[in-house]
Amino acid sequence: MIVLWLVLVIVFIVLATAKLKWHPFLVLLLACFVTAFCYQLPLTGKTGIAAVIGAGFGNILGSIGLVITLGTIIGLVLEKTGAALVMAESVVKVIGPRFPTLAMSIVGAIVSVPVFCDSGFVILHSLKESLAKRMQVSSVAMSVALATGLYATHTFVPPTPGPIAAAGKLGLENQLGLVIGMGLLVAIVPILSGWWWANRFLHEAPDGAASTADAAAADKVQTIRDSYGTLPSPAAAFMPIVVPIVLICLGSIAAFPTHPFGDGTARAVFAFFGTPLNALLIGLFLSFLLLRSDKSASIGTIIGDGIATCAPILLITGAGGAFGEVLKATPVAAYVGEALSHSGVGLFMPFIVAAALKSAQGSTTVALITSAAIVEPLLAQMGLDSEMGRVMCVMAIGAGAMTVSHANDSFFWVVTQFSRMSVGQGYRTQTTATAIQGISGIVWVWLLSKIFL
Repeated sequence: MIVLWLVLVIVFIVLATAKLKWHPFLVLLLACFVTAFCYQLPLTGKTGIAAVIGAGFGNILGSIGLVITLGTIIGLVLEKTGAALVMAESVVKVIGPRFPTLAMSIVGAIVSVPVFCDSGFVILHSLKESLAKRMQVSSVAMSVALATGLYATHTFVPPTPGPIAAAGKLGLENQLGLVIGMGLLVAIVPILSGWWWANRFLHEAPDGAASTADAAAADKVQTIRDSYGTLPSPAAAFMPIVVPIVLICLGSIAAFPTHPFGDGTARAVFAFFGTPLNALLIGLFLSFLLLRSDKSASIGTIIGDGIATCAPILLITGAGGAFGEVLKATPVAAYVGEALSHSGVGLFMPFIVAAALKSAQGSTTVALITSAAIVEPLLAQMGLDSEMGRVMCVMAIGAGAMTVSHANDSFFWVVTQFSRMSVGQGYRTQTTATAIQGISGIVWVWLLSKIFL
């Protein structure tokens, strides 16, 4: 019955989100109570149901909530000021016209670190169409290359909210530098596999009608550029995201047991500014330098929009933390962990959980957060209870959360509708691409685990 209750709770989460279309926050909160009642947790007291749920909710938001908020606001500033477009055009200039699909893959991978992949595709749609027309390459291939590049870093690399929340749930809130570094390394294979798949459609035209997309987008790049007013320089556009990442990585290096910066002032300075909250706050102020009063939204408006955008993510993250805390209070962790310790599935278990949740309910962020909550109590039994083991677990969950994007995923519709693809063509191109990305990603994570674990 111990395993049966867990299976039933997971089925409830999938059906409630995928079929009933209930908000994931409500579903996860109800899952907390259902799990607690099934395993007969105390009704009141310090170990009672409400206390456990409150502790789990508060602990995860206390450790990672502000980081998610700051990262979201930075992404909005880059989006609204045209900095994301500048970043994309800078990459295209460096790579040149010889590898148009590779250029789009790399552009997508860079832009999606601070910007949600849905927004990133919309922002870069006109640039993508313009390059496809200028270089006489199928817009289908360019769309798949851009979408898969965006998708890869969206699932693996903080400060995107999903990976941050998963890392926080697995106790890595102070090791985001390590997660960023490993995420960038892991993302290489999904980016390249997505690019490889995109090249299969170099001569295939879109077979659907444009409903929300503008078929003349290729001729509107300059109009869109003008709508932003004076665009920032490439250096100014990259600084709000590059500086925090560098600081976070330096902070992680400063924490190494070998003390590479010594034990004095230098280590203290790097440790302070490398704390994710402090680093992203610096990035936020750097992003404010991009705002121009004549064309851009005010700082107050940006912050308000950012809070509104990240509020659902914070609630889902908190509910995921509460669900994980309830699971830890039940006997399921010990029971399932004992079975897993002899099964040898290791990193494939979090991948399978995340892939099942992603395919069933569509949201990558929900799959990341919920999967982290489910596997966190089982880390020791899976042999992943070390710092690097937890990092590799985040990567395995990320690979699963890519598998697959189809009709229940808003990103699928953004890609297909803006690219004038039919649903059938979208399944052959975008959905298959995300399946290839996810599978190649977990294989790459497994190989890396043989080196780092």
